[in-house]
Amino acid sequence: MNINSDFLKGIGNKITEFRDKNNQTQNDISFLTGIETSEISRYEQGKINMTISTFLKFAQALNVHPKQLCDFDFEIGKYAKKD
Repeated sequence: MNINSDFLKGIGNKITEFRDKNNQTQNDISFLTGIETSEISRYEQGKINMTISTFLKFAQALNVHPKQLCDFDFEIGKYAKKD
């Protein structure tokens, strides 16, 4: 249970969801963003961190507001540090 990887997986799931909804392939997103197709796959799986610039490229390519990519259930409280 890692806050960073769990959050990235949530964003990756939203990218996949919107891409599927738009009938776009990973190749389509690659063309629109300039990001390699293999890297798109790793972003969708939440395996690599993304910059804000990359995050915005995905939002633009998917034609969604950036906040829509963060619209998923995420229990931040379960990651609270215990003293």
